[in-house]
Amino acid sequence: MNYRHAYHAGNIGDVLKHAVLARLILYFQRKDKGFRIIDTHAGIGRYDLSSEETQKTGEWQQGIGKILSADMPSPVADLLAPWLNVIQELNPDGNLNHYPGSPDLARHLMRKNDRLTLTELHPADFKTLSDLFAGDYQVKTIHLDGWMALGSFLPPKEKRGLVLIDPAFEVTDEFDRMTAAVVKGWKKWSSGTFALWYPMKDARAIRKMHETFREAGLRDVLTLELNVGKSGPDTKMLGSGMTLVNPPYTLADEMRLILPWFCDVLHQGPGTSWNVSQLISE
Repeated sequence: MNYRHAYHAGNIGDVLKHAVLARLILYFQRKDKGFRIIDTHAGIGRYDLSSEETQKTGEWQQGIGKILSADMPSPVADLLAPWLNVIQELNPDGNLNHYPGSPDLARHLMRKNDRLTLTELHPADFKTLSDLFAGDYQVKTIHLDGWMALGSFLPPKEKRGLVLIDPAFEVTDEFDRMTAAVVKGWKKWSSGTFALWYPMKDARAIRKMHETFREAGLRDVLTLELNVGKSGPDTKMLGSGMTLVNPPYTLADEMRLILPWFCDVLHQGPGTSWNVSQLISE
């Protein structure tokens, strides 16, 4: 699978990932002390939905396009407001032309004492990313392999924060690399929050990753799933999941409100489902 961000901006995977990311950031801001966000596979930061890449797939129309056009119950609207308000800020004329990737979303939600570290390996993507945040003292952009970042930047000096891991899944051993990097990172920073995103296309690889986390001794691990249809190794991506280490205690209940509504709005056929499960207890 090729999951280079530019081709999939605003799709069903981004809907899950960015709803969760916004809730994580808002939770950390319950305390006055600043924190650090580390995005290991940052992409270009912000996406033009009229670009050649996004027009080629049009996946945003089945993701954020549906979310913005749907009637939203007030409890869900309150939870999604931080994320959706950023999208509205980037599109003041009401037309959906620009979509914030994880770096842009995080930057809009940060306070003056919060910090953001972004790593991106693709040369052209890194150039676009670094230009977007040029001169911003709260953001550090680094041309580096994301897996190396987990070995180099943990623990952050703030001692509080989260790591977002969203690789391209362009290589067959990506789950193995992600698993090893998270275990290594957790051993260096066991109090940090790790948020992993992945496509729901290889159930065996996901199970193997979770088994390794148990064997390594990780604690307090939550899993989230959003499927808008039934997907598999030979189908297009119709579902994605997230595994969170040390999630906010509020997140599970929040996602039990959000995910059923996402299913209703985004469904594309049989197999639509959602799940919130405590994989490993505290």
